[in-house]
Amino acid sequence: MSALHTSSLLLALRRLKYGPALAAAFSHGHRLHSTTSPSSWTKVVSEAEKIVGYPTSFMSLRCLLSDELSNIALNVRKLVGTKHPLISTARRFIYDNRNNLQLRGLVVLLMSKAAGPSKTADPPMEGDLVSGIYPSQRNLAEITELIHTAFLVHRGIVNIMELTASHGPLKDMQFGNKMAVLSGDFLLANASTGLAQLQNTQVVELVSSAIGDLVQGVYYENSGFDEEKVTDDIPMTKWAKRTFLSHGALLAKCCQGAMQLAKHDTALQEMAFRYGKHMSLAHKLNSDLQPFLEEGFGDSVPFNLNSAPIILHQETSGRDTWINQLKQTKTNGKQPDYAKLRQIIKAGKGVSSSFELCRHHGNQALEALRSFPTSEARSTLENIIYAVHKF
Repeated sequence: MSALHTSSLLLALRRLKYGPALAAAFSHGHRLHSTTSPSSWTKVVSEAEKIVGYPTSFMSLRCLLSDELSNIALNVRKLVGTKHPLISTARRFIYDNRNNLQLRGLVVLLMSKAAGPSKTADPPMEGDLVSGIYPSQRNLAEITELIHTAFLVHRGIVNIMELTASHGPLKDMQFGNKMAVLSGDFLLANASTGLAQLQNTQVVELVSSAIGDLVQGVYYENSGFDEEKVTDDIPMTKWAKRTFLSHGALLAKCCQGAMQLAKHDTALQEMAFRYGKHMSLAHKLNSDLQPFLEEGFGDSVPFNLNSAPIILHQETSGRDTWINQLKQTKTNGKQPDYAKLRQIIKAGKGVSSSFELCRHHGNQALEALRSFPTSEARSTLENIIYAVHKF
């Protein structure tokens, strides 16, 4: 990697207002820590990185510092001062105080190490294990992150017709969309190349299907929300299906693919898939609950009206009751009073039911881990679930 590649990205980071200290930490290969006090989640991630011997902050480092993305990063500075989502996506990619961005790749690595080499593979697996993980499994973990990041970038494409002057100049927002398309496509292209280099048709087919699931899940998310109605009748079973497509399929199928790469039997592959699926659903439920639990979350701050606590509130209180409650909180005819709506939701059973469902999926993930031998990696996978359970 040339000095030009590195310096151009660091310059872009500084101009994106990450600060010289952050850029310096990046250039020296240090893990970027949150400035907030360490939480149980941070400790779990830190311990996991030690076990797999692979700091996940640099999961996609080789791609990130390529010529193409270095040039894109330099151009993204033009968006500073606008409200284009690509700015916040880029910031989260470098510095995420919740340590969520590299979660998927980290879980794939932990799952690979927890399973270890297959004792029944015929012929035996070739290749040297590094920290108990095959090189192909590390490559799959990187591919997992590339795909996830590509979709994060693509989701930042804005509808030009809905913009107002406060978002920024029209030409800058159009430019931001072009950069989001270009950089997202570039990441997906690199992921596809990496998949081909694995030389395993089963894994290629599996991960390709996960990309299809992501596309379908994003479509459901975008089509399921109507600002005029904000009250589509979505049963919890449909929420679980859509959430799996958009948040769980990639992790579940990549965990399964890691087992395939090590030639483990179908039973263990299925358990790896189940862990990824239920862990993702528990994680999403935890995220959906935060607006009703986090201290300092403003009462008037909008929250997703298609999130799990809202849907469960509808199911327990009744559809008609929910519609009336929503109408009563609308102060300007369209937007509800989120402070009042939050209190209504907290007074019902939606939040407590979401707690119970989160623990259910967490327990299902823990059950899947019983098929793996006792090890530090398995214990860390369990601790991830415990951290998701902790409110």
